[in-house]
Amino acid sequence: MYDIQSFYKAANVKDAVRALEANPQAVVIAGGTDVLVKIREGKLAGRDLISIHDLPELKGIFMEEDGTILIRPCTSFSQIEGHPLIQQKLPMLAQAVGQVGGPQIRNMGTVGGNLCNGVTSADSASTLLAMDAQLELEGPKGTRRLPLREFYAGPGRTVREHEELLTAIRVRKEDYEGFCGYYIKYAQRSAMDIATLGCAAYLRLSPDKTHIEQLRLAYGVAAPTPIRCGKAEQAAQGQRLDQQLLERIGEAAVSEVNPRTSWRASREFRLQLVRELAKRAIAQAVVKGGGEIHA
Repeated sequence: MYDIQSFYKAANVKDAVRALEANPQAVVIAGGTDVLVKIREGKLAGRDLISIHDLPELKGIFMEEDGTILIRPCTSFSQIEGHPLIQQKLPMLAQAVGQVGGPQIRNMGTVGGNLCNGVTSADSASTLLAMDAQLELEGPKGTRRLPLREFYAGPGRTVREHEELLTAIRVRKEDYEGFCGYYIKYAQRSAMDIATLGCAAYLRLSPDKTHIEQLRLAYGVAAPTPIRCGKAEQAAQGQRLDQQLLERIGEAAVSEVNPRTSWRASREFRLQLVRELAKRAIAQAVVKGGGEIHA
């Protein structure tokens, strides 16, 4: 049974914002793959739902005039994974969302919901964090933009105000052009499971493919929120590709994260994963970029 007080289908973004402003207890629903579970568990029982699922203005993937990739938040994981523009320009994102749940979840679940849930295990979150994604929120006071790295406020919490909707996710041309990446999701099962730890390595190689010009290293489930490892990224800048570099990056990453012990894994095991997945993801990203390194 689903204990739902009422269901309102918004006509457009402004209508959804108005409905949220009028009802402080209302909950936004798009794909429903997380919201409906929480309702059945009783966490959101008896709430009013405002649906944005069928709003065409919140769906689709486009390239803007300056080369920025625009992803609307109600775009499903399957649509992202299979979109030619994502496969060509942001293949690591296609790889990451292709590991979310099973086919049914990927067909219904949306990238916006994955981000707005605020959970550290979201596969799209660490990946988009490595890409320096920019978000657009619309509310009663208008539109505001902020980087994804400023979106998370704590476990399961974001800075999105109750009356606001996420309306756009953008990856700028300078944040994907020349980059190659690889995402590793470590889980107890190969499908239909959330990450025990997720690692996204996104890098740009030197013209001769022997050095790392820039590294972006992001994790899920390594801290209360998705996290970028700045010290590890700095340790890689301008460095020659070799096994010792991978070891240094892995150690630097371990010094920056703060995983917890849960029934899925101990803190100590997650720290080992942080170290090991960094080396493996970077090595795979280097290969995709045309370089060579042995992990």
